[in-house]
Amino acid sequence: MNAAILCLAFIAGLLSTAFVWGGYAILAIGIVASVFAQRLWRGSPKSHIWLIAGIIGLSASLYLQIRTPQPAANDISRLITNEQQVVTVQGEITSTPRLTRSQRGQFWLAASWLEENKVTGKVYVTVPLLQATGLYPGQKIAVSGVLYQPATATNPGGFDFRAYLAREGAFAGLSGQRVEITQGQETPKWGWWKIRQKIVRSQVRWLNSPSGPLVSSMVMGGRAVDLPYDIRDLFVQVGLAHALAASGFQTSLILGVMLALLRRFSVVLQTGFAGGALLLFLGLTGVQPSVLRAVVMGFAVLVAIGTKRKVKPLGSLLIAATLLLVFNPLWIWDLGFQLSFLATLGLIVSVPPLVKHLDWIPVAIATLIAVPAAASLWTLPLQLQVFGVVPLYSLIVNVLSTPLIAIISIGGIISAIASLIYPLAGSALAWLLYYPTYFLIRLVEFFAQLPGNSIAIGKISVLQLLIVYALIILAWLQPWWQKRSWFAGVIAIGIVLIPMWHAQATVFRVTVLATSEPVFVLQDRGQVLLVNSGNTNTVQFTVLPFLQQQGINQVEWAIATDRKTNHRNWEEINKRLSVRNFYTSTEKRTLVAGATKIQVDNDVLQFQIKEQTWILLDNVAPEKQQQLAFTKKLPRAQVLWWSGEALEKEVIAAVKPEVAIASAIDIDSHAIALLKQNKIPLFWAGRDGAIQWTPERGFEATVDEAENSAALL
Repeated sequence: MNAAILCLAFIAGLLSTAFVWGGYAILAIGIVASVFAQRLWRGSPKSHIWLIAGIIGLSASLYLQIRTPQPAANDISRLITNEQQVVTVQGEITSTPRLTRSQRGQFWLAASWLEENKVTGKVYVTVPLLQATGLYPGQKIAVSGVLYQPATATNPGGFDFRAYLAREGAFAGLSGQRVEITQGQETPKWGWWKIRQKIVRSQVRWLNSPSGPLVSSMVMGGRAVDLPYDIRDLFVQVGLAHALAASGFQTSLILGVMLALLRRFSVVLQTGFAGGALLLFLGLTGVQPSVLRAVVMGFAVLVAIGTKRKVKPLGSLLIAATLLLVFNPLWIWDLGFQLSFLATLGLIVSVPPLVKHLDWIPVAIATLIAVPAAASLWTLPLQLQVFGVVPLYSLIVNVLSTPLIAIISIGGIISAIASLIYPLAGSALAWLLYYPTYFLIRLVEFFAQLPGNSIAIGKISVLQLLIVYALIILAWLQPWWQKRSWFAGVIAIGIVLIPMWHAQATVFRVTVLATSEPVFVLQDRGQVLLVNSGNTNTVQFTVLPFLQQQGINQVEWAIATDRKTNHRNWEEINKRLSVRNFYTSTEKRTLVAGATKIQVDNDVLQFQIKEQTWILLDNVAPEKQQQLAFTKKLPRAQVLWWSGEALEKEVIAAVKPEVAIASAIDIDSHAIALLKQNKIPLFWAGRDGAIQWTPERGFEATVDEAENSAALL
């Protein structure tokens, strides 16, 4: 009990860094508990344990701050002056090159020289795919390209690339164009990357893609293998992302197979060979938090077998998590580590009671249902806080796919071992997995195409997250709540859904997303208007994530103003969300979208939003602008929204805007000067991020002024 409290205090101290003075709050809780805990809880640890726990929590918060990476005095990021200039960076590759969604090679580079300046620092590098072919960790190279400062999140709830790189200890990115390999280097005869490469090539030889990479991913994890992104996205969409993440499932299989094969030998040989297999697995997958957690727990099992002691899974999990976080406290914010920890906790504490409740069906089937249900129960609140989406068929897909995943994982491990000894044997064994992988992919595709395969609930707050987990813990530990777990479930559902329903029923908000083309979302008390979809990347990484995080499952009105609209992009939106009415700007018409009136007239889109008039000029040429102003087709409006090209002074004179919004990364310099001359405030996607307007708070930029100043510096 005492050790568990101290471990939890350390973890809580790391988590407290999300709040101002969080570490001191943990210390205060420890002090209060040391005074009152024994009076309120008969089995409470002694007072000094609570006091030590509070001190450990405070120390953990300070420890995380100390371990948080900061750029050194000669870090390469400090020499970024012109993000348009091509420079040459020399250094050593520290990771195996991987394929990005944009079909470029990506790897980490330990920089040593920037032009003639000696530097240090880790750099996130992307290069054309052909330039990345044949590169390997430890190789010294020179990369020519554009050195840049990573961007912060520019859309509400968007991906913060700068924070991601900072957690990895990097503060600069390099968009490379050409790679030159330093002469005089010898190719190493050994390396984990060579073993991975040998296994993947063997398994892909006769299985081809995507079956071959899928088998390799299930053995070594998706981070170690370039699995096609369309397959990866399908697995994530239906709630099977864990199948592509090497962690506890593979570790359990390895231990089970090794101990079964060596059961006739001594305990020393069993634990020795099983431990060696775990280390081999760790080396193949790379040092990932979820894998390390699983391997540490696996070694706890081996120690228990060797010493003939009973394993305490919950204690082993806490100790494993604490040891890993002492090694690298930054993993506390790694989503993979968090989900892995919670899923394992769910399997330990929730599977037995779920199997007991399902005693009316065979034990094997009850376990098959209980395992994914327990994991989902403990991970779903965190997924809602991060993504705001519930995979509707996740439980069914997990139950149906578990036998296939087990067959593929076991077969893949055997094939991987064989490929290291004799590659053709590995290929032959992998080929036997063709039909299991085929049926698994078809199963995933089937459920991904079903209507309502995922429901957008909207991102929940940290307070909601804490309350839901408190209810889950009460249903686990307290006898009164254990008998009324259904009641805890009803309260948890209400905690999640009621605030979201209230927000959607009352919110009136306009959001101009930070994209390179005009994209606009109007939320009007549960009804949604979407203007433009953007290109394929904009749909996938900006529009859909934003709508899902807002809990939007249906778009009542959609308007495309670009005459070159790619209808595939709108089809992609319609697959994930229901679009009830779709219009283009080729025909003159008047629409009513809730309380908003829209006039569509080829080059001009006019919105009457509350008491404000907005007009959109999307890629209107200067001559056409002058013509519109001369023919008085430009009404007076409070808001001028345009796509960032040159603005004619006749437009400003005709519209007389109070605010201008540019949906562009770069704006015409003459347009900026013209707006400044007329004292018109300018919001600009490339500088300010997404722009939101509400009747209560007016206009607000996602990227604040301080961040803009830092970016300029």
